[in-house]
Amino acid sequence: MTAIRKSLIEWLVSGGLDEFYSELIVTGALLLLIILVGFIVDRISRQIMLSSISALAKKSKTKWDDLLVENKVFSAIAHIAPVIVIFYFLPAIFGGHPTIIDYSNRLSEVVIILTGMVVVFRFFNTVRDILSGYETLRDKPLQSYFQLAKIIVGLILGILILSVVADKSIMYFFGAFGAVSAVLILVFKDTILGFIASIQLAANDMIRVGDWVQMDKFGADGDVIEINLATVKVKNWDKTITTVPTYSFISDSFKNWRGMAETGSRRIARSIYVNQHSIKFCNDEMINRFKNIHILKPYVEERLAEIEKYNKEKQIDTTQVSNGRRMTNLGTFRAYLLKYLHNHPKINQELTVIVRQLAPTKHGIPIQLYAFCNDIAWANYEEVQSDIFDHTLAVVHQFDLEIFQDPSGGDFKNLLTK
Repeated sequence: MTAIRKSLIEWLVSGGLDEFYSELIVTGALLLLIILVGFIVDRISRQIMLSSISALAKKSKTKWDDLLVENKVFSAIAHIAPVIVIFYFLPAIFGGHPTIIDYSNRLSEVVIILTGMVVVFRFFNTVRDILSGYETLRDKPLQSYFQLAKIIVGLILGILILSVVADKSIMYFFGAFGAVSAVLILVFKDTILGFIASIQLAANDMIRVGDWVQMDKFGADGDVIEINLATVKVKNWDKTITTVPTYSFISDSFKNWRGMAETGSRRIARSIYVNQHSIKFCNDEMINRFKNIHILKPYVEERLAEIEKYNKEKQIDTTQVSNGRRMTNLGTFRAYLLKYLHNHPKINQELTVIVRQLAPTKHGIPIQLYAFCNDIAWANYEEVQSDIFDHTLAVVHQFDLEIFQDPSGGDFKNLLTK
């Protein structure tokens, strides 16, 4: 290449062209030629490497080689060949200019380091994809660990690039690293906090990919789709994506619904409000009516026997309703609802099932149904809950009870027309 360069320059000079311009033209032409050769070498190396390796990957039964191809690891490796070719011929093209040759050599080293960095990063992506295929690691914050690994490798190779450009020992920059550590800590504060948080989240099993989390402070309510160093991505139920700082899951409170998914049950805890004025003792007509309710009959008979035995033992005068023990329509209604829940096919009978009376309010007496639906799918759960309360509201009048609700315009209109 050096001989060809000299011959071309001499030929142009012999033709009457100035030596400076002759050298400039030859150098430019050879530089364009070597860039073209490098482009051709790049295409050939990529074609050979990708076609042969892709064919081998398709034939093999293992998945890791397919992931290497998908993450373009070999494509990045193929770029090294044209870089070597181009920078191998640069000293010959710029012969007689040691300064340019020195800078071109440094540039070639920098380009090779950057290409190697791309190869390493893509290899990390492949390893991450392989590990996330394991069931035990699928819900772990692998993205955070590999991001940290990329940062460390990037810092090391960045210092190596500075060493090449400045033509100083790499130990010189590592020695100066301590002087700028405070600045680096400030710059990478969120990254450091995120890394610490991701380790704590993984070690304490506080959050996994796929968990349903609720964090009202950030408006997050949905499934975790990604955990990395700086952020946790939550796909909300309205299909929007909320990005929450990873460290916030350590510093702030949040709700993780994983326990619900693991038990396969979702809680129902809703109340209806009974008008206090409709509560009364049961008379014979009401008791006979309650006996005709299939699931309630055993309770009524057992309760009547218990009350009669108590009143006889205590010799209580039952001619006055305030004496002794008696059944009430509200107590019987609670017993009915409990029987109803125990017989409902969509209620998990192994978990808590209660019907309780809460403290009276200005809206009446709350009667809360507390149980667990054995279908956690949102639509199915809402259907079961609605069905239960449809039945509850429809049956309440059989117990001579009234549901409280604020008066509407129609209520006042009916009152005025009477």
